[in-house]
Amino acid sequence: MLKTIRIILAALFFLGVTALFLDVSGALRPWLGWTAKMQLLPAAFALNAAALTGIALLTLLFGRVYCSVVCPLGVFQDIISGAGAGNKKRRRRPGYVPERRWLRYGVLALFLAAAALGAGSIAALLEPYSAFGRMVSNLFAPLCGWGNNLLAAGAEKAGSCAFSETSVWMRGWPTFAVSALTFAALAVLARRHGRAYCGNICPVGTLLGLLSRFSLFRPVVDPSLCRACGICARQCKAACIDFRNHRVDASRCVACMDCIGACREHAIRLRPFWKEASADAPPPEGNGNLRTPGTAARGGAGCPASAGRRNFLHSLALMLGATAAGAEAKKVDGGLAVIGEKKAPRRLTPLVPPGAHSLRDFARHCTGCQLCVSACPNDVLRPSSDWARLMQPEMSYERGYCRPECIRCSQLCPSGAILPVTVETKSSIRIGRAVWVRERCIPLRDGQACGNCARHCPSGAILMTPVDPENPESLRVPVINEERCIGCGACENLCPARPFSAIYVEGREIHSAF
Repeated sequence: MLKTIRIILAALFFLGVTALFLDVSGALRPWLGWTAKMQLLPAAFALNAAALTGIALLTLLFGRVYCSVVCPLGVFQDIISGAGAGNKKRRRRPGYVPERRWLRYGVLALFLAAAALGAGSIAALLEPYSAFGRMVSNLFAPLCGWGNNLLAAGAEKAGSCAFSETSVWMRGWPTFAVSALTFAALAVLARRHGRAYCGNICPVGTLLGLLSRFSLFRPVVDPSLCRACGICARQCKAACIDFRNHRVDASRCVACMDCIGACREHAIRLRPFWKEASADAPPPEGNGNLRTPGTAARGGAGCPASAGRRNFLHSLALMLGATAAGAEAKKVDGGLAVIGEKKAPRRLTPLVPPGAHSLRDFARHCTGCQLCVSACPNDVLRPSSDWARLMQPEMSYERGYCRPECIRCSQLCPSGAILPVTVETKSSIRIGRAVWVRERCIPLRDGQACGNCARHCPSGAILMTPVDPENPESLRVPVINEERCIGCGACENLCPARPFSAIYVEGREIHSAF
């Protein structure tokens, strides 16, 4: 019963968090954003007292339930580990593995030091929710987008508007490479060793393990009933059951309850910690009936067969290849002439969304989960390729601009890197300033009238003035009022100059308001 409840809750949390990154329409995100805000590190960065208190109380009561239910990366490992459970040739788990304290606490110390010093890229590599978010955003979201576009094409032919086409493009090769390597490493580790990452590497798991040592209820082995068959140890995802000494390592146990359901003698039960049996308890009588781990019946024989390892690896290779090889169709103008692709300018100061307040605050709070990147409907956000801010999002305007009415990223950010703003407040926040490059401007370069930047500026910060002040009929060029410019990027995005816009936006170290 406990295992069934755990599986149902874990499935709900996993599907909710995954839908945040795969939701093409954006309709589900307002309803599911709370699942991201329940993750430990984002809650800590956002000072979410309710979430932190709930996680701490849950851990002190039942151990690391967070790792089995709330954490999407933990459930992802369970899915990989359980794939092909009906295959008799599937590799069996190794059973009990002693704790590697030097590794666990060494990674935790590195993680805490990186978070305290503002090295967000290092912390983001180790944090489980962020790692899962990057994998879904970079590896699976493009596949979901292509599937949506296929449905949109079919609906258009049928005269229906049920689906609308969405853009699918590679937002950042370094982040894609990190996500692919993370996926492959975790898949292999989970396939061979279950929750080895959770028990020996994950800093969040180690941190919760410090609390779970004092949990009120935990799986306890009754020596008077235990026959030392070893089935519980082989079913244990965390390899933390020492069946010979009748001990369960509470700091590594993820409270999956698999051992309770697997024990045929009902020797493992969820009990208060003070009823934990002593390791010095006398062995049960009738040792002639003991079953060794080598002769014990295999668990999971009745599970339905699913794809084997070969099919899994084949699917993984196809998924990675399709995502990496995807190319967007070229755009054409009204005369079907190919429009050249825009290139990002070299910005001296990065652009970050309104609500970040400053580059420093943003870098210290962002976990690089890519939720805002997935949710941006204007294709403005993408992971940074700068090693100092690797995987943290930044803004660029080759594909769109930050529309004043859109506040989606500020509503979804779970870590407080982007604080909530209203539409009225956003329109007055200056995140950057426009810069005019004279030699690229169409009127001066081609002798043709333009004015796109001034025509589309939502804040009225650009005024077109004659090149020759003494000749009002001369071609007009833009003049920028930096006090009115909010850095939305409409001018940069809609400038017809190629490959670099004649006007681009430089970021501000500290955001300001009118």
